[in-house]
Amino acid sequence: MADIAFLLLIFFLVTTTIIQESGLQVRLPAYLPAPVQPLPDRNVLSVKINAGNQLLVEQELLPVGQLSAKLTEFVQNPARSPKLPSSPRHAVVALQHDQGTSYEVYLTVYDQLLKGYQKLWQEEAQRLYGKAYEELKQTEQRVVRSAFPLVISESEPVEF
Repeated sequence: MADIAFLLLIFFLVTTTIIQESGLQVRLPAYLPAPVQPLPDRNVLSVKINAGNQLLVEQELLPVGQLSAKLTEFVQNPARSPKLPSSPRHAVVALQHDQGTSYEVYLTVYDQLLKGYQKLWQEEAQRLYGKAYEELKQTEQRVVRSAFPLVISESEPVEF
């Protein structure tokens, strides 16, 4: 009886697949030993999520569904400071959340930010190449992404 139980245990261990969480695929920036120059406030879009899962963008409450439109408006705004050589548009999104923020709301906000950048890339691809971003070659996609680089700065969770 012990042999049969042991064989069944081995059978279930071998045939069972273990789910691995993949998490968010985020590439970290390269380490720079030189100090980074602070950006003017007009170049930083402040996005905060409180413990009540409310979204605060530039000190104003905003529905999550409007975040991607707000992002595209911010990145395309010509009123920001002149372009720097290292980043053509030089727009940064500063994302900060509360320790009590739900994971679902955090992911929804992050998805809205990515959706805003994808919209910018689609428009730029149409303008430059007359094609959808997904149809472009990898080198052409890099050109489009260099026009609107994805820069999201996340800070430690705090209590709002």
